[in-house]
Amino acid sequence: MEALQALTSRRSVRQYKPDPVAREKLEAIVNAGRLAPTARNVQPCEFVVVTDAALRAALAEINEYGKFIVQAPACIIVLSKPTKYYLEDGAAAATNMLNAAAALGLGSCWVAGDKKPYAARIVEMIGAPPDMRLVAQVVVGYADEVSTIQKRSLDQVLHWERFSLR
Repeated sequence: MEALQALTSRRSVRQYKPDPVAREKLEAIVNAGRLAPTARNVQPCEFVVVTDAALRAALAEINEYGKFIVQAPACIIVLSKPTKYYLEDGAAAATNMLNAAAALGLGSCWVAGDKKPYAARIVEMIGAPPDMRLVAQVVVGYADEVSTIQKRSLDQVLHWERFSLR
């Protein structure tokens, strides 16, 4: 899939088929996250791919809005070392991964991590050092739904030179 097509057609998916995702595709998605830009090229992100059904069920259980993690075949945990721009760096990585999943014909969804009461528990569950920051959980699999969500049009969000109320 062309890059712009992946960027413009990607939508969040919350219902997945049980079909496993090939390891090569998961590695390609994480690689896209690894290559995301980072402030001052610090590269603070680490990624944990969770395919184990019991661990995904445990993650789903403690997530407020990510109950569907149990249904998807994979969840990629995006962690960052506690750097000044950890949130921006991790968000860039997660966004790259969402778009890479779309380019590979997969559905995905960003599930919150940072500032959630369960963040430290997830860091502990996956065996990461306690100072790591949970930025996002990227749920990945083959979509079992077609999104009907429409994005605002370009003319509703684009301003030239100065912000203007419409």
